Amino acid sequence: MEAWLLAVQTTAWYGGVLAFFAIYPIVTSLMWIVTALIFRVRWEETVGPDPKRPDAELPFVSVLVPAHNEEAVIRRSVEAMLRLDYPRYEVIVIDDGSTDGTLAQLEPLAADPRLRLVRKASNEGKAMALNDAIALARGEILMGLDADAEPDVRMLRYIVPHFDSPRVAAVTGNPRVRNTGSFLARLQAVEFSSIVSLLRRAQRVWGRIVTVSGVVAALRRSAVLDVGGYSPDMPTEDIELTWRLQKRHYDVRYEPRALCWMTVPLSYRGLWRQRLRWARGLIQVLRKHADVIVTWRSRRLWPVFVESSLSILWSVCFVLLATLWTLSWAVGLPPVGASPIPNLWGMAIATLCLLQLAVGVWIDRRYDPGITRFLPYAVWYPLIYWAFLAVTTVVALPTLFRRPAGQAVRWSTTRVGRGA
Repeated sequence: MEAWLLAVQTTAWYGGVLAFFAIYPIVTSLMWIVTALIFRVRWEETVGPDPKRPDAELPFVSVLVPAHNEEAVIRRSVEAMLRLDYPRYEVIVIDDGSTDGTLAQLEPLAADPRLRLVRKASNEGKAMALNDAIALARGEILMGLDADAEPDVRMLRYIVPHFDSPRVAAVTGNPRVRNTGSFLARLQAVEFSSIVSLLRRAQRVWGRIVTVSGVVAALRRSAVLDVGGYSPDMPTEDIELTWRLQKRHYDVRYEPRALCWMTVPLSYRGLWRQRLRWARGLIQVLRKHADVIVTWRSRRLWPVFVESSLSILWSVCFVLLATLWTLSWAVGLPPVGASPIPNLWGMAIATLCLLQLAVGVWIDRRYDPGITRFLPYAVWYPLIYWAFLAVTTVVALPTLFRRPAGQAVRWSTTRVGRGA
């Protein structure tokens, strides 16, 4: 074993893997920080409510809320939706074959004429529920919200003006973590500011976005119908729809002031299931839309396609190298490229990671002032979270070699409450 490990770590391919493993996070962190700051300086407040525009001229909005077994969260969320500061909208809740009291929780709110309840007898999945709701919606602008989402009262005021441009097909908002009472939840709160929000700002500068967030995303109805609606056989229907819209040359935007508070998993098992689904969904989308890389008209998608593919490759390198290093230490062989004492490239990666996290928190603090108190948790992100996310990506990798089954992806929601 020792001789084999030594032979492996002296090969050229091992050196290449090691170089990529070290260089990729440094380059991408610098790129994300710089481009996110460009967005912050140039475009953060270029579109917003027009105080001179009469409310009667604002377009009607249909808020779509697909739900399956959301008894623990649905009422509070819908109550928040009915408090939106917007003159003309409806809320359509689609109960997709729930076996609990999801609809019963909404009966006290049924007297509000803006609320419409749709009951589906069987669970056909989130994408099918949304497609069914589109046919019932009265608005040209569709505001998709998860059943555990609590939008800020002015959310629509910030999102709707983007649709004044006929090229805009989708606008994703800024999801914020509500249940921050545990260590794992606070890590995710930092992540959504420093990774998710930062990347969306950066990708907007690039010209294309990997995905609108399923938690909070507004869509132009005609554009969604133009590309065929949501794909029922994709585990991340929001990512896949985003790519089809952009392949059709629609514009997709990010609005950081459109806040929406959400509930994140409080257990490692729940987080594992969520991130595994996200990883499988992204891999399937990259496989399905791999043609963009050889299509000149889709060239604005090249940066997000290449970066997403390299992030998957980096996760594979992370798991591969970690396995080799663990085996080396187990047999008493000091591994090449790894040291218990932090070395130059390791310190550079950690420093830039923490800088990226700090920049993300600094930018988002104006919308979520409480996020700054969780910044000390950022030190755990590269130590714990990177490994966790890398493993989920590698476990999801076989999805690359399997075609979608052609059947609707159904819900697997399990809610036990909102947490602290």
